[in-house]
Amino acid sequence: MYAVERYAAVRRFVLIEGHSRREAALVFGLHRDTVAKMCGFSEPPGYRRSVPPKKPKLDPFIPIIDAILEADREAPRKQRHTAKRIFERLRDEHGFTGGITIVTDYVREARQRRAEKFVPLHHPPGHAQVDFGEAVGVIGGVRCKLHVFYMDLPYSDMPFMKVYPAETTEAFLDGHVSAFAFFGGVPQSILYDNTKLAVAKICGDGRRKRTQAFTKLLSHYLFRDRFGRPGKGNDKGKVENLVKNGRRRFLTPVPEAASFDDLNAKLEADCLAEQDRRAGRHDATIGERLLDDREAFRSLPSGLFEACETIAARVTSTSLVRYRGNDYSVPTTHGHRQVIVKGFVDEVVIVSGAEEAARHPRTYDRGAFVFDPLHYLALLEQKPGAFDQAAPLQGWELPEQFDHLRRLLEARMGNKGKREFIQVLRLMEIFEQDLVALAVAQAIQMGAIGFDAVKQLIIARLERRPAQLDLTAYPHLPQANVGSTRAAAYAALTEGLAA
Repeated sequence: MYAVERYAAVRRFVLIEGHSRREAALVFGLHRDTVAKMCGFSEPPGYRRSVPPKKPKLDPFIPIIDAILEADREAPRKQRHTAKRIFERLRDEHGFTGGITIVTDYVREARQRRAEKFVPLHHPPGHAQVDFGEAVGVIGGVRCKLHVFYMDLPYSDMPFMKVYPAETTEAFLDGHVSAFAFFGGVPQSILYDNTKLAVAKICGDGRRKRTQAFTKLLSHYLFRDRFGRPGKGNDKGKVENLVKNGRRRFLTPVPEAASFDDLNAKLEADCLAEQDRRAGRHDATIGERLLDDREAFRSLPSGLFEACETIAARVTSTSLVRYRGNDYSVPTTHGHRQVIVKGFVDEVVIVSGAEEAARHPRTYDRGAFVFDPLHYLALLEQKPGAFDQAAPLQGWELPEQFDHLRRLLEARMGNKGKREFIQVLRLMEIFEQDLVALAVAQAIQMGAIGFDAVKQLIIARLERRPAQLDLTAYPHLPQANVGSTRAAAYAALTEGLAA
């Protein structure tokens, strides 16, 4: 192939200086056909085939290769054919006698032809994309899996991240509520994959049947939901990129925090710091472009949205309600009733009718029992014999004065003392534990050992007045036995002193 400089000299000699092609062939020592080609092209055109080359050994097997590659589209990624494996199958199953090189060349070209092509997308302000990702962290000294909620604003590239113990409905809802509060508005639309947290069913015509919880979220915030094609993560490439890079930038090395709240506070600060950065080819910072996003957002609606999963359940005979594999207690007065369970990220609320029956910290263990001892005291007052073996009371740590009071009551009243002690504990159904503990200590100090005394001391403290207790109202108290004075006894005492 001739150099571009020689092309330029020949073309100038013929096209500018006006010499013939025959003269150019003589001067430059070229064939006249070569001179004609140089006059037709400004630079060497390279070798060009008029028809594809024939491959007599491979051509009969091309339909077989194409069928294998087409079947690989539905196979798991790690179980698709390599070019070498296709060559081996052609050789062993179909009698192919050619070499591996022509097979690998064809497979490479065929895969390039089949590779999906993409259209560059335009992202106007005011829209968002959402996805979940996973990472590993150390929370409270325990290494665990973190489920990370991501919301990305494609126009400004502003991210939001929040970590949860599990990828659940309540985490999905809470992530939206937290993100909207963080951005200060509601996007016009949000793009999702076909997560089961939002989509209950994909209908044959492509429509989605939404979950009840997601429908409530849409109704409250009034944004438009959009969904990518099943299995096509590139449809929401912005948030997919945030999942990958967010884990590397904000969760590497493995984060350590005392609690999920502490880690989320750190991630929120990291996201806020992104406003000073420039992303992509934009001259403006992320924070400057975020202003356009916020201008296009909807205002946050009035009213509170409960980011929880809501299910119906029935209270067992032991006053327990099961939610996600764990049992939570309610007061025994609600036994056998139908209730509504609201599962939040960090707590479980149980509603009976229009009344909130119980509220517990959320546990993500399996098969755990979450008791509130106060829920069982009313029943134990009727069945005091079960007091020491009651499972809800095991591990209930009370101040030392409660044990002291129980010993005094049982020593002076027997079995009735245990029931009266339970009545004292029931005061914590109404009053704070610290207030009851102070009254118990004061009652012991005064020698007024009983439920009525503790109750009156609590009321007096609340009303900020001195307690007026009649100790004669406590017949079980040990009474002082004062005998009559006798002169003989006094004489014996004085004689002993004289001696």
